[in-house]
Amino acid sequence: MKLVRFGPAGHEKPGLVDTSGIVRDLSAHIGDFAAETVSLETIERLKAIDPSSLPEAPAGSRLGAPLARVGHFLAIGLNFADHAAEAGMAIPAEPILFSKAPSSLSGPDDAVVLPKNSSKTDWEVELAVVIGKRMWQVSEADALSHVTGYCVCNDVSERKWQVEGTGQWIKGKSAPTFGPLGPWLVTADEIPDPQALDMYLDVNGTRMQTGNTKTMIFTVAQCLSFISTMMVLEPGDVVTTGTPPGVGMGMKPPVFLTAGDEMRLGVEGLGDQHQKVVAE
Repeated sequence: MKLVRFGPAGHEKPGLVDTSGIVRDLSAHIGDFAAETVSLETIERLKAIDPSSLPEAPAGSRLGAPLARVGHFLAIGLNFADHAAEAGMAIPAEPILFSKAPSSLSGPDDAVVLPKNSSKTDWEVELAVVIGKRMWQVSEADALSHVTGYCVCNDVSERKWQVEGTGQWIKGKSAPTFGPLGPWLVTADEIPDPQALDMYLDVNGTRMQTGNTKTMIFTVAQCLSFISTMMVLEPGDVVTTGTPPGVGMGMKPPVFLTAGDEMRLGVEGLGDQHQKVVAE
């Protein structure tokens, strides 16, 4: 299934995309998508619903993030060897873990807002994972059985705040609109191998990033198992798993986003995003 949330910002309804690409309204069956409502048990219940029995969403409805809110919004840094090289950093011996503020979550086609006093805002296409079952001390072999599904994420980053001064990556990753997610949450049964997905990102029609999840240093299963050795992951938590090369910071000279720019990005089987960049 492809699960969505549609409607004006702050007033989204839960839905699904049927085999004809039509968004169907699920609000008679579930309140919204967040936490326990994207648990594996809930997803199995939703799969029993005949999509043709659901009303169609209004044509042209905006799509919000497929989750109303997240608990953990975690990320893995430098998880592609060629991206680590362009950043001038060593290949990590274990997954580099940081957080994005849950309030950075935004819709796949919502504007990305450049905060005041920012000057080096960058793009990162990533594969995001949505947890569907509590994870604590879970083995790599069992990790993917705890996944509800996958999404496209743009891990928007203000590099000045991330790496200059005292650093701390969370500072550069957490502004409002810095976490576009979607357009939909694709359930895990539709993505049999998360390590074989093409990825791309364009800025103003120019291809900046091209990659495939097969070149990750640490697989999705390895990342989730690693995290679960140190903290509990719960249904509705999101882990975004790293970006291939081609970010603005790695160019010579570096290139960063400015108001008026447009980004298009996607991951194979998970849909595409389109964001315009605006000043705060």
